[in-house]
Amino acid sequence: MSVKRITAGLGLITAAILLIIVLFTSWYTVDESEQALVMTFGEANETITESGLKFKMPWPIQQVEVLSKETFSLQFGYEQEDGEIQSFPEETKMITGDENIVLADLVVQWKIVDAKKYLFNAEDPEVVLYDTTAASIRSIIGSSEIDDALTSGKAEIELEVRELLSTLMEKYDMGISIQAVQLQDVELPNEEVRQAFTAVTDARETMNTKENQANKYRNQLINEAEGEKDAIEFRAEGEKTARIEEARGDVAIFDKLYAEYQNNPDVTRQRLILETLEEVLPDAEVYIMNDDGGTLKYLPLNPLERSQQPVPQEETESEEGQ
Repeated sequence: MSVKRITAGLGLITAAILLIIVLFTSWYTVDESEQALVMTFGEANETITESGLKFKMPWPIQQVEVLSKETFSLQFGYEQEDGEIQSFPEETKMITGDENIVLADLVVQWKIVDAKKYLFNAEDPEVVLYDTTAASIRSIIGSSEIDDALTSGKAEIELEVRELLSTLMEKYDMGISIQAVQLQDVELPNEEVRQAFTAVTDARETMNTKENQANKYRNQLINEAEGEKDAIEFRAEGEKTARIEEARGDVAIFDKLYAEYQNNPDVTRQRLILETLEEVLPDAEVYIMNDDGGTLKYLPLNPLERSQQPVPQEETESEEGQ
């Protein structure tokens, strides 16, 4: 075999290899859950977010880094694989603001929002995110009281950790967005401390229950007193209105009497005197005298009325029997 044939064969083989490289490296696909960064001689050009079949210059002119657009989970303080959980208490042990020790682990949900920054602004973004998460949770727990961390303050701690972590990620500019932060377990370091804290918590709950019962009883008494007060006020208003109306009626009667008095003063005066005597002395017999001291002719109506009163039925029956 001549050298010319060998050279021609090597040329064909090289051309075939180059053709294969061109064919296999000139296209790529992007799924709906992915994004791609196209690089020309190692320099980032553009980020592809639309899914489908894409074409590019063959390797080594252009390269493509395909990244996921889905949400990732960072587990701080533990690992869960195949349903088994492995804890790392040395990482989760931290001191609260009132100088107590707690173990706190959490999950951080995050996404890649800028592929170029994610690939080039940090050597290992996930390690930076993990360390930043540790610093954030320790900072927030360190300024919180143990009661808040173990009971009702978890939601506020999660919110503060997320805000601090998001601020640090924006400062580091790694193309990562924090979606959510969720505390998994916040507990005390040993069983003896847990029992003591449980006893304190139970006592506090009992105290709150007693306070609630006392407040309920106090509110009940206040409501009853308010009801009685309102009833007294309503009765007083009604009595006031009745007296005002009665006074108005008396004034109206007086005005009419006064008008009659102006028309016939003597007759009206005598009538008022007689009516007053009748009210003051209802059972007395009245004699009208004239100015000379003599008795006027007066028809005694009261004795006639008394004589005409009906006889009781018992007396009538007894008389008939006799």
